[in-house]
Amino acid sequence: MLEMEQYVNKNRREYLDSLFTFLRQESISAQNIGMEACSAMLVEMVENIGLNTSLIETDGHPVVYGEKIKDPKLFTLLIYGHYDVQPPDPIEEWNTPPFEPTIKDGKIFCRGAGDNKGQIMAQLLAIKSYQEVIGELPINIKVVIEGEEESGSPNLARFVEEHQKLLKADLVYTSDGPMHDSGAPFVLLGVRGMLFIELLAKGAEWDNHSGNKGNIAPNPAWKLIDLLQTMRDQNGNVLIEGFYDDLRKPTENELELISTLPFDPKSIAEKIGYKEFDMTKEAYYKKLTLEPTFNIAGFHSGYGGEGAKTIIPSIANVKIDFRLVVDQDPDDIYRKIEKHVKKYAPDVEIIRHGSMKASRTPADSKEVAIIKKAVEKSYHQKPILQPSLGGSLPDYVWTQLLGVPSVVVPYANFDEANHSPNENINVENFFDGIMCTCHVIHELGKAYA
Repeated sequence: MLEMEQYVNKNRREYLDSLFTFLRQESISAQNIGMEACSAMLVEMVENIGLNTSLIETDGHPVVYGEKIKDPKLFTLLIYGHYDVQPPDPIEEWNTPPFEPTIKDGKIFCRGAGDNKGQIMAQLLAIKSYQEVIGELPINIKVVIEGEEESGSPNLARFVEEHQKLLKADLVYTSDGPMHDSGAPFVLLGVRGMLFIELLAKGAEWDNHSGNKGNIAPNPAWKLIDLLQTMRDQNGNVLIEGFYDDLRKPTENELELISTLPFDPKSIAEKIGYKEFDMTKEAYYKKLTLEPTFNIAGFHSGYGGEGAKTIIPSIANVKIDFRLVVDQDPDDIYRKIEKHVKKYAPDVEIIRHGSMKASRTPADSKEVAIIKKAVEKSYHQKPILQPSLGGSLPDYVWTQLLGVPSVVVPYANFDEANHSPNENINVENFFDGIMCTCHVIHELGKAYA
């Protein structure tokens, strides 16, 4: 692969220009800003690397699909990514313009640099580089790049269900998220699922004076606090009946994987900004990858501005995200939450904002072994194999709907600040991602020749 590396190095400026053009095009799915222009741009980019490309409409933003089928009987790799990005807010916290890629201290700062434009562009440029150097691809390649991942991928499952023949593949390969905090490459075998809800409590029809109407007008904030205490105990255990019923017991293989993972509690404490962090390695990785969560993402009621305003608020709301593990079904968990709320606070309204199923690929599969080998050859070190990502991606559409194994190999640096101001990707991480994808294609070609 030395010739490939030389070719990529020779074309660094051109490849950065391609990435920068992609980054400058806004594509905020939540606000429908720039989505049509970005998808059209991406179609042209995918066509230019030699794939047969089409724009496939959904009930939301379209999917950019590309393929290069050498022989239908050959191994087929499906590469997944997304072209939409998070809103840049708060703008004032950016040190550079959020949609003007800027290189500083070896990093490319721009919204989407790490999540996910930089990583999907690395994969596309790898396909181009491989064809330019070797002459033809050794396997079939399919590319699915959606425009709604940052909004929960509401239409991806239906897209996969309606295009199963088109999307037929032997392995799905995703590059998203950050590498391990040690800087080592990751091979992730799954993701946690997610359910996002809001609980809304109402008191009087308007805010009231906390003295003149104190003990008279009800305070909905207390109603939510009392309800929340029936849902989770002080040790973090979820008290919703049946919440843990369908937890899949970790395999011996998965527990063995955890025992081999690197662990630096001091580094973790610094990187999460919590000096009191105190956890064993086994507990840390179990909680991060194999156990569900109950998280209050936001709680609002009454006055939160400067100074004092003595009121009894009329409304209170709390936003909660549950990270779920296989085989927890978000629909089933939602029904159990509904039942719990009806029992303890029947006048509290539940609003469902989105959900995603968890996913897991067996660690002992042949495809995983090949990906591990390719990543090790690319980075010249053994990758960290982890049962699951702590976060959520729509990986289940591949493992459960398409019925194929799926792996996630992040290319972005651990401090990419995705979803935050000053999002970035290291310049070298971008080029390492190109080379890693080249190695993946090459090793799959050798294994399935």
